[in-house]
Amino acid sequence: MFQSYNVKPFFDEMLEASGKPKNHYQKFYEMLHTFTEEELKEKHDMAQLSFLRQGITFTVYHNNVGAERTMPFDFVPIIIPPEDWETIERGMIQRTEALNRFLDDVYHDQRIVEAGIIPKELIDSNQYYYAKQVQGLKVPLNNHIFMAGIDLIRDENGNYLVLEDNLRNPSGMSYVYQNRYVMRQIYPEFFAKHSVETLEHQMTYLHEAIMDHAAAGVENPRAVLLTPGMYNSAYYDHVFLAQQMGLQLVEGRDLIVVNDIVYMKTIRGLEKVHIIYRRIDDDFLDPEAFREDSTLGVPGLLSAYRNGNVAILNGIGNGVADDKAMYIYVPDMIRFYLNEEPIIDNVKTYRLEDPVQRDWVLSRLSELVVKNVGASGGYDMLIGPHASIEEIETFREKILEAPHQYIAQPTIQLSRAPAYQGEEFYPCHVDLRVFVIRGKETHVFPGGLSRVALKKGSLVVNSSQGGGGKDTWVMKLGGRS
Repeated sequence: MFQSYNVKPFFDEMLEASGKPKNHYQKFYEMLHTFTEEELKEKHDMAQLSFLRQGITFTVYHNNVGAERTMPFDFVPIIIPPEDWETIERGMIQRTEALNRFLDDVYHDQRIVEAGIIPKELIDSNQYYYAKQVQGLKVPLNNHIFMAGIDLIRDENGNYLVLEDNLRNPSGMSYVYQNRYVMRQIYPEFFAKHSVETLEHQMTYLHEAIMDHAAAGVENPRAVLLTPGMYNSAYYDHVFLAQQMGLQLVEGRDLIVVNDIVYMKTIRGLEKVHIIYRRIDDDFLDPEAFREDSTLGVPGLLSAYRNGNVAILNGIGNGVADDKAMYIYVPDMIRFYLNEEPIIDNVKTYRLEDPVQRDWVLSRLSELVVKNVGASGGYDMLIGPHASIEEIETFREKILEAPHQYIAQPTIQLSRAPAYQGEEFYPCHVDLRVFVIRGKETHVFPGGLSRVALKKGSLVVNSSQGGGGKDTWVMKLGGRS
């Protein structure tokens, strides 16, 4: 099956450089070889059909036209040994704690600015810094980050590195569940021989963390999930989470603010809402406080929030901490707020506002990755080794015109894993989005969303750019292997 599979020069999740399986993949590898080519192809087709039948889709927008697509699925899982997961877990708890302290600091005393660690202009010029709306606000539990989605990669030596922090509205948790559901349905044989951490009780942790944010003295708080509606690209995610947690799924028009208290409109009249897990961007939350033309939000919501009558998760203004320019300083935040060294470090990153770093980057654009600090989903990004001369020159002009808008990183030899798309096994680059849930306690979701660049040779794992998903197995300590 793997005769034409080439591991070198990358770190492969499943195979050694010799082509032999790694210890924690041994059983999976052996079972894989019991299937015929016809059986594998049939199972692959069944898996894709299962996603289609369940309506597991996302929306890709091009020229303002949206197209529904199913998430491509690959059945070769990412298997994480318990000792590796323990390191990831500690690293994610450490990182989100530092980021939360930074958010609390940046909207209050700004000690980290006074200490000269982060330039004040970097905060003031950040498009997601909502000082007017949030400055001085006390939020429940002093917790701005209810859910974080931290994207990890592995380099050519197998070291984990943080690629990106997502602290506003991280999506993808529903796909984690559906990947596992389809995997168990189509490939039940694999689970008989592996002791994998289950996902069954994780929604309980998520629900408890939401309810932890109710104001003191509130009994039986009511929480809702606020969605922009069915045309949002992550709408499936919103519906799934609301159903699994038993939350009412609402749009802005379903809520009303009266005397700084939020109510949900029901056939029985108005019912008070204490907590809003919102999946709407800050700008659209309240037309009285943000964009006047927003029809998605709730007029008066910010005033209710400022008066402590409703909790909004994640917090307003979190984007100042997950901006790609601020990402450079997260290791410094860990040292400043926690007096610790980062357990999992950043990818080396260059700030292009610095003329020395900018000149160095401009002379090596063909070797580097350049990203727009405000973009996501793989958009407005240059991958130098894969770019044409014209694309490189276009980005050179963009950087010279707005250097503060871009960062650069080395082209890391991203780890790979085998993928099978109905014909053959071939190596594809992967990353891992780890979900961190924060309430009164912090809980790291076991596994997360493994994303895979299914186009041969591609480095972009985003589903909007042709990427797909894999099931992620965290092996139990002392379990069968």
